[in-house]
Amino acid sequence: MIDNKEPKPFVDPKKTDSIFKGEDKLSPYPTSISSPIIKPEDKRLIKGTALESMHKNAEQQIAMLRKQADLIMQQARAIEKRIEISTRIYQAEFGFQPVSGGLYHLYEKENKEILSLIGPHEWGANFPYDKWIATVSLLGDKTWEILASPPAPLHEERGVITT
Repeated sequence: MIDNKEPKPFVDPKKTDSIFKGEDKLSPYPTSISSPIIKPEDKRLIKGTALESMHKNAEQQIAMLRKQADLIMQQARAIEKRIEISTRIYQAEFGFQPVSGGLYHLYEKENKEILSLIGPHEWGANFPYDKWIATVSLLGDKTWEILASPPAPLHEERGVITT
């Protein structure tokens, strides 16, 4: 009698005993003595290192943004100062047409502000004003830039011109 049964396929005894049933090269752990050593990763160490690195990078970026914000605030204060002095100059008396880039001097006399072409050191002993406020220059955008001013008294805030 001929046995019509199909022959049984070869079963590797290593694979029947192992937990991993896929290809050996894809195994998450060694499947034989000759397999390369696979060390499990300490997930707490990986997460801790990643968190530390993330915090360090975030702190560096925040510090850089703070520096940029400080610079922007300095620029905004400079514009505010230009607007303040520009308003005062356009409210002052002057009998000439200011030219962009020209050097002018703002004075006070009897509670009135006057813009002049003559600097405070050019008057000599005949200084006709009560107070020199600032030496200024007209910019292209028609605002004025303070080039020099007398030192502020200690009770005044830095950067604020008061009369």
